[in-house]
Amino acid sequence: MPLLVTDYSWTQTESTVYIHVPLKGAKAATVDIVSTDEYLKVHYPPYLFEAFLVEPVHDDRSSAKIGNGVAVITLPKRTNRIWEHLMIPTDDKENKKEIRKRALLKYQEKLSSESKSKGEKQRTEKKYALETMMKLEKEERDSIQKMKDAERKRITAELDAWQLRRRQKAEEEQVKLHSQRENQNKPQAKTEKQEQFKKKKPDLPAPRTSGNIQVTFTPRVFPTALRESRVQEEEEWLYKQAEARRAVNANVEMLKDQKEENMNPDWLKDKGDKYFAIGDYLSAVNAYNLAIQLNRKMPALYSNRAACHLKLRNLHKAIEDSSQALDLLTPPVAANQAARARAHVRRGSAFCQLQLYAEGLQDFQAALKIDCHNEALQADTQKIRDIIQGTAVNPETQ
Repeated sequence: MPLLVTDYSWTQTESTVYIHVPLKGAKAATVDIVSTDEYLKVHYPPYLFEAFLVEPVHDDRSSAKIGNGVAVITLPKRTNRIWEHLMIPTDDKENKKEIRKRALLKYQEKLSSESKSKGEKQRTEKKYALETMMKLEKEERDSIQKMKDAERKRITAELDAWQLRRRQKAEEEQVKLHSQRENQNKPQAKTEKQEQFKKKKPDLPAPRTSGNIQVTFTPRVFPTALRESRVQEEEEWLYKQAEARRAVNANVEMLKDQKEENMNPDWLKDKGDKYFAIGDYLSAVNAYNLAIQLNRKMPALYSNRAACHLKLRNLHKAIEDSSQALDLLTPPVAANQAARARAHVRRGSAFCQLQLYAEGLQDFQAALKIDCHNEALQADTQKIRDIIQGTAVNPETQ
């Protein structure tokens, strides 16, 4: 028989109820939470917490966070007013039994609907992936055909030019032969004026003296002066870039059966960027996936794929890709500061959409340190601070 949890606590505002349930050392993976509009259950063997709510709530907007040994359940009220009690009277057993039965049925229906929705989403993604591959193959065939047509035109033009030069040369030889025959019939005489012209030589100035000026430059890849640079971090960044290029060559050897353009991560990145620009985010994700298979050391691929996941509401994947991009964008140097700022903003946006505002604020502050004069970034950071302090309305709950 489970042990009932009685040391819970709850707070409320006019619009929201917050319930804090201690987990008593249980791991997050073993906690089972069931929530409907009138019933809440938190089960972590051998402990059980049940709440038969005194008034209905918005189940579709409810959320739960587990951390630091406590589960925090947020329940938006359907009616904005203060509750006198959290649960219905304890002696109403028949009503509780009926509420529990309805809640379990609703929860099972919800799980079944989510399973169907997930299956439909997977089928849709597979369909888009297949269509994307077909588009890429068609574009490749068209590109090869264009190359063939261009080569055919070039060879035809060269052949025509060769034939034209041959005809011109033959005509010039005929004219020259005809001229020689005519000259043989004329007396060979030179005038005095022609003789004087040949004997006269123009007075030319002496050539100027020449020399070489030796100029040496400090070998620098970064735009900053050597005395102002961070040499150790810059050398580490250049080493990582070289390692990424070596990883491309290794993966190309593993994918010899692929098409030539599909083995170029830069081409696939540009393709993904074009899909993103026209709003085809699933196709952009597929292009970035192929590029990452070829080169797992390019931070831009993970950062751009995180932007796609933000558009598709795949928020946890957006956080993972942004974090991977930030890991690759080390050490921090001037060459990657813009990319680091973008990755922080994308991860911070995903945290905020998951209502993890404290984590999101850290990322926006990190981006603001890099680009401190960005007015839009300053405004977004202040909005998150206002939400945390309770002076702004959470856009996710409006």
